Amino acid sequence: MNKVLLGIDLIDNHLDLFEGKRVGLITNPTGINSNYESTIDILHKKTNLVSLYSPEHGVRGDIQAGVKMDSYIDEATNVMVHSLYGSNKRPSKELMDEIDIMCIDIQDAGSRFYTFIYTMAYAMMSCKEFDKEFVVFDRPNPTDCATVEGNILDLNYRSFIGYYPIVQRHGMTIGEIAKLFNEEYGIGCKLHIIKMENYKREMYYEDTKLLWVMPSPNFPTPNTSVVYNATCIFEGTNVAEGRGTTAPFEYCGAPYINPYEYSKALNDLGLKGVYFRPLYFTPTFSKYTNERCGGVQVHVTNRKLFKAVKVGWAMLDVVRKMYPNDFKVNPPYKEGMNTMLELNTGCGYIKSGIYTLEEQFAIIDKDTEEFKKIRSKYLLY
Repeated sequence: MNKVLLGIDLIDNHLDLFEGKRVGLITNPTGINSNYESTIDILHKKTNLVSLYSPEHGVRGDIQAGVKMDSYIDEATNVMVHSLYGSNKRPSKELMDEIDIMCIDIQDAGSRFYTFIYTMAYAMMSCKEFDKEFVVFDRPNPTDCATVEGNILDLNYRSFIGYYPIVQRHGMTIGEIAKLFNEEYGIGCKLHIIKMENYKREMYYEDTKLLWVMPSPNFPTPNTSVVYNATCIFEGTNVAEGRGTTAPFEYCGAPYINPYEYSKALNDLGLKGVYFRPLYFTPTFSKYTNERCGGVQVHVTNRKLFKAVKVGWAMLDVVRKMYPNDFKVNPPYKEGMNTMLELNTGCGYIKSGIYTLEEQFAIIDKDTEEFKKIRSKYLLY
């Protein structure tokens, strides 16, 4: 099998795009080529790189989830870094006046929840508004690009973890997502996608033979992205999603959960491609810091059969029924806002619990097929 070549590996074939232009770059530590060279350094050497833009976690990946930051100078290049996380998600006229073309090279996680694709969308909107070009250096979807699953986001629950009506496991590369956002949802910027070579839709990240760099501090391995679309919804509840452990999003639990009873109830559902192993764990930060939690580790036994969104909704359904006096949906950050559970699930019916698990699965099946039809117009591989 030929080595997968990333978009940034092929920059020499596209230098005419950048000639005579002031270049801005959205990136983080995942922005490297297949020879481990930083995209920051590559563009600094080959183009007139004048600005860097940081999504959540910073361009060097040293900032924990949710932490806001100010502009600063990147020591390695002496280029100014501007934050695109917090109150300044959409690049301002002042920032856009500094550049002629904006690029993004960042490893996405293959999930509707993940904020990087919305950082990209906001940047594309600014490029449209201020007549700038936008370039995506394409990268693999770590969960594969053949599998699609989830419910379509209800725009009543739109947020920075779900801005467009897509499903959780969208099965698209970041370049394809950019094309979808630009054409289907009407951004309409001058978009250029530098495609990969030798990439196949069926590839999981390990199949690409590329170096895995954590896209954020709680994404230690490619396997994290496989389970992320299942367990991320627990962020909006009083069940810990494994942050503060060595296996974030693989561990789920709480002090009130009996791991043996919970794992048996889940395994008895007969969900394919997964085994729920009972365990205890003690987070070192985030929910239940230094408290012993009972719960499960989500072991994916067959990736082709594993349905992440259904697994997550089943886990939530079971824990709510088993521990009705203990399980809680976390309140919204501000009064009158939607809860995090509603934002993560992109709907109100999971929080309210009005549907049986079978009815929830039927919604996933219906929405998945509907989104596949929309998505099919924008596939590049």
